[in-house]
Amino acid sequence: MGKRLKSDIETAHGPFLAPSPPSQPFFTPPAPEPFFSWLMPLIFAADIGIFVYTMYVNDCPSTAGGMDKCLFSEYLGRLSFQPFKENPLLGPSIPTLKRLGALSRKMVVEDGEGWRFLSCIWLHAGVIHLATNMMSLLFIGIQLEQEFGFLRIGLLYVLSGFGGSLMSAIKAKGQTPMVSVGASGALFGLLGAMLSELITNWTIYANKCAALMTLVMVIGLNMAVGFLPHVDSSAHIGGFLSGFLLGFILLVRPQYGYVSRRHIPPGFDTKHRKPKHKCFQYLLWVIALVSLLLG
Repeated sequence: MGKRLKSDIETAHGPFLAPSPPSQPFFTPPAPEPFFSWLMPLIFAADIGIFVYTMYVNDCPSTAGGMDKCLFSEYLGRLSFQPFKENPLLGPSIPTLKRLGALSRKMVVEDGEGWRFLSCIWLHAGVIHLATNMMSLLFIGIQLEQEFGFLRIGLLYVLSGFGGSLMSAIKAKGQTPMVSVGASGALFGLLGAMLSELITNWTIYANKCAALMTLVMVIGLNMAVGFLPHVDSSAHIGGFLSGFLLGFILLVRPQYGYVSRRHIPPGFDTKHRKPKHKCFQYLLWVIALVSLLLG
């Protein structure tokens, strides 16, 4: 007595209640595997090999008038450097750089040697110039190649170098004849692309402000180098602007929460699946492409 039996509704086993809907299958898309970086180390080796060849062609003891006028001639022989007052960066002479493809506005405009826009990014004015550029290449280039692959980063590197050369030639109009060499424009293009990649892929970063401030500081310090003597700051600016615009085109990633259809198991509701990119990413892509074409 005093004991009440539970009804079918209370026990939730009767015919009056609809069966509970099946739970959605749980899945986690696989993390993207980093690309194997081989292009940036190859460029590193090529730049060093080209510099050694440049010094071999330069042959300071023969062109400068004797072994005693060249730096470290007793150790390097034919590969010794030009006198310090002629080249403080420990490298070849200007005529040698011109012969091998240095950028000269006169040679490009008057002689029609447009190939110098690209050849100059593989030459370096000296050991100090080469060392600073190669350190930047290894620290920045390898990381970007691992994230985006050799095709996109290789294209970004070459086009940014071309943009830096173009800006250098434009800036040289009406000035004292000079030559420009080095991969600085291409490397500044990689820095510019890192900034635009951060902006266009803003949703996937956790510490957004910290990443932005760190990158801006690195870019600012590198830009400050352009105020030193014998440094072609116009190539730095041209390369940076080219890379900045190219980053919006080449380095776009899917927004946070996007899952590719091939990673969705059968039976999962894809009605509310996030689109691959946000609207502002498409807008930045179009603006950057138009700016590059017009520029």
